[in-house]
Amino acid sequence: MEKVYTKNAPDAIGPYSQAVKVNGLVFTSGQIAINPATGNVEAETIEAQTEQVCTNLKNVLEAAGSSLDKAVKTVCFLADINDFSSFNEIYGKYCSGKDAA
Repeated sequence: MEKVYTKNAPDAIGPYSQAVKVNGLVFTSGQIAINPATGNVEAETIEAQTEQVCTNLKNVLEAAGSSLDKAVKTVCFLADINDFSSFNEIYGKYCSGKDAA
């Protein structure tokens, strides 16, 4: 097992890693809309928060030698289901599913 770390995503707070690589697979920790440069949540809209989360995840996967195009599964939590349409529009730019089976 290899731990993955990048300064381009928020530091893991606690006894876990940003991601680990095991037998050619990458398992990432959850991401929230923290700007890794400041350590703060600066985004105020669902769109801006989604951009930050997806950027953080993209950066972790790239540090692991992978990408969002190779993602097998994602789990997304929304505080308000009414934000789904706005969230999904941004999420779709990062996770297009173009390589999905």
